[in-house]
Amino acid sequence: MKCLFCDLQRVLEKIVYQNEYIYCIYDSFPVTKGHILIISKRHVENYFLLNKEELIAVNDALLACKKILDKEYKPTGYNIGVNNGKSAGQTIMHLHLHLIPRYDFDVDDPRGGVRGVIPEKQKY
Repeated sequence: MKCLFCDLQRVLEKIVYQNEYIYCIYDSFPVTKGHILIISKRHVENYFLLNKEELIAVNDALLACKKILDKEYKPTGYNIGVNNGKSAGQTIMHLHLHLIPRYDFDVDDPRGGVRGVIPEKQKY
């Protein structure tokens, strides 16, 4: 089976940022306006398999994409997420992080943030 994120030719015109190890595109199914995927160029299944250079490149990409989103959409917050493994919700087995811009009042009560992946644990 062909990997969706390994096909760089398919996304070349959609890349909003890239460096030697990482490319970034807007998510095709965004959670909020401006939702970006940060994707490793090397086919690696999850975050914990990245090497030191790739980890630095991921952080550089996060910061660069935040600047792009701050200018374009002016969010008031961010969620950064990565799903590692099927039990964590990963559906494409190629490392990708979600940079999700957040906006005042985009949900009624944002407290608990990423804890909401298990809804009954979000509020404490």
